[in-house]
Amino acid sequence: MRTKSVLIIAIVSIGLLASCALAPMSSSMSSDAAEKRAVESFGMPAPAMEEALAPMEGAASDSVFATGAQPAERIVIRNANLSIVVEDPTQSVEVISQMANTMGGFVVSSNVYKTMTSSGMEVPNANITIRVPADKLEEALDEIKGLVKDQKIDILNEEISGQDVTSEVTDLESRLRNLRAAETQLLEIMENATESEDVIAIFRELTSVRGEIEVIEGQLKYFRESARLSAISVYLQAKAAIEPITIGGWQPGVEAQRALQALVEGGKYLVNALIWLVLFAVPILAVIILPIFLIVRAVRKRSMKKAEEQKK
Repeated sequence: MRTKSVLIIAIVSIGLLASCALAPMSSSMSSDAAEKRAVESFGMPAPAMEEALAPMEGAASDSVFATGAQPAERIVIRNANLSIVVEDPTQSVEVISQMANTMGGFVVSSNVYKTMTSSGMEVPNANITIRVPADKLEEALDEIKGLVKDQKIDILNEEISGQDVTSEVTDLESRLRNLRAAETQLLEIMENATESEDVIAIFRELTSVRGEIEVIEGQLKYFRESARLSAISVYLQAKAAIEPITIGGWQPGVEAQRALQALVEGGKYLVNALIWLVLFAVPILAVIILPIFLIVRAVRKRSMKKAEEQKK
């Protein structure tokens, strides 16, 4: 009895490994043939082998092949980072926290601290990370950017990233189905075991399978929660920390920044115009002017040749 139970445990383990291997890649040999060959190597008769493998074959077919043809829904994790300048970072952190709660999200972390400017003035800075529903990410970003006074100057950095984890989730779900099928088989084997040593061996295998199930369930939960709720990390800097020099109400630093921004915009338009000129206008002009030039040149040569012949 002990030998038979150990062989059955080996069969389940081999079936589990074969079905998990089928999740990330295809194989030319079916899992049925692989399992039967493995069992035959143990010397089990064919009828007993088929009886032991029948439930596992059905489970593997349902978990891997039956669901493989179904199209997977795209699962994308979208996050954002912002660096802004505000009048009062402490108050802005409270506004952002309230906004996250109103949208159905929550605050992951927040930190308000003080720094010293070059002039010796103490000013507050802050960091806050929130999570909001993914379909409200743009709305949340617009509200955060609405806290600044001048978006062209006071938004120092804005970054939105996306990560497609559809294939990872599909692979994990397939492995999870196979592990649960193996868990069911091990429980059925344990119910029929009579020897204490057999029960211990089956229990160890069952514990290992359940540990893998918990790990995969945790990974799936992380992916799904990350895709459902987008993370926004915001760095808030006090306006006073970068306050420009003011002379009689005139702020040369601000004017210099605006002039630099205008220079960048002007340079962008100039480069765009050159690109259009080189890639569009020049070929068009070449198609029109080159034939005219060749015709004029040919007519002139013919006229000069006639003039030379008349002189002779």
